[in-house]
Amino acid sequence: MDSATSETRTPLGASADNGLKIVVVGGFGAGKTTMVRSVSEIRPLNTEETMTRAGEAVDDLSGVSGKTATTVAFDFGRITLDRRNVLYLFGAPGQERFWFLWDRLFSGTLGAVVLVDTRRIDDSWYAIDRLEKHGTPFLVACNDFGGPAFAPEQVREALDLDPHVPLVTCDARSRESSKLVLITLVEHIQALYADPARAPRQELV
Repeated sequence: MDSATSETRTPLGASADNGLKIVVVGGFGAGKTTMVRSVSEIRPLNTEETMTRAGEAVDDLSGVSGKTATTVAFDFGRITLDRRNVLYLFGAPGQERFWFLWDRLFSGTLGAVVLVDTRRIDDSWYAIDRLEKHGTPFLVACNDFGGPAFAPEQVREALDLDPHVPLVTCDARSRESSKLVLITLVEHIQALYADPARAPRQELV
């Protein structure tokens, strides 16, 4: 399996004409930093800080007790699509105390990945609510933590997902798996814009 640390990165081109922005959001410990790190062709910018005992009073650590670092601003990675187009990937912080940053991260976003840990599925509600408010196209990706498997219908019902929202499974540690998530998102966005009746109307922030 490809891992976030074993990939050989492709050198960047000197410039690009078009930059496309995708945001990875989700609950605390869902794997957002891992996904950005695994798929980026450059060494990603991370704003991770060591978790301290002081944070235990404000962060829900159930299910992620082994986590030792957390994103406090955002993660940033880049993928070259062709000679003229690049994809900029932003990973949003997961803790509730940093959610105020999300609205600005959503500004100018082509689409979003909502990364879900099915052990803590309630943590995904806020991300979906904010994306729907902004009119930002998104898909839901269930990150595989090796826990009990849930049928797609169960996840859709738990998240009250609209039928047109894609639902996929992934391993955020795998570059190939993360790439497939992004490809599915772009295909979903293309389908939306091909149908004027379904094209998203993004809220200006």
